[in-house]
Amino acid sequence: FLIFSDYQRPAIRLGALMGVPSLYVWTHDSIGLGEDGPTHQPVEQLASLRAIVGLDVVRPGDANEVAVAWKTMLENHENPAGIVLTRQNIPTYARGESEADGDTFGSVAGVAKGGYVLAEASKDGASVPADVILIGTGSEVQLAVQAREALQAEGIAARVVSMPCVEWFNKQDAAYRESVLPAAVRARVSVEAGLALGWREFVGDAGRSISLEHYGASADYKRLFQEFGITAEAVAAAAKDSLAGLQA
Repeated sequence: FLIFSDYQRPAIRLGALMGVPSLYVWTHDSIGLGEDGPTHQPVEQLASLRAIVGLDVVRPGDANEVAVAWKTMLENHENPAGIVLTRQNIPTYARGESEADGDTFGSVAGVAKGGYVLAEASKDGASVPADVILIGTGSEVQLAVQAREALQAEGIAARVVSMPCVEWFNKQDAAYRESVLPAAVRARVSVEAGLALGWREFVGDAGRSISLEHYGASADYKRLFQEFGITAEAVAAAAKDSLAGLQA
């Protein structure tokens, strides 16, 4: 369970310091584990692990991303990495062979770069410039995808970026990072079922974050996500709020 990474922390940190390419597999990564309650539900763990210098924290958004993430981790012999997985079922998305285009989702090969355009802003099946960028990780990628559909039904063009590993993304050159998160698109939303700490780097001053800033509770995971406002509707509302703030 991801929550028990707290007990591993001294060894994880020392391995990162020494550059030992250990691999960690953590599961039950959020309030999505449900009825076990707040003692077992990670809140600050993702942010805390990302704060360890030299540790790659990888939170894939579907089964396709898991496969590429694991391969990328195995090929790295310079530092430790941990893969962070959900308990609950999540959808697996059909992909194209190259970059996202229109309503065709981007190739899963982008996972190796840490962040990539999963779904492009589109209208009538063709790509259009994005009004807003939705950034998701892990099980919350599906919420960004659902919010994109809702926003586009209202005439708002939304790009979805899957960001399984911020460490890998930050190692890419400036041109690639700009292609995924163009500076001209300031309306942004991040969604992750944990602390928002660290996401301001990507959403900026005009962006919004859908997050969990308190401990969880014991209940069915679907009810928890609804009660705590980690939903596609909340992502869409945050996107419109970000856009409105820029127009004020």
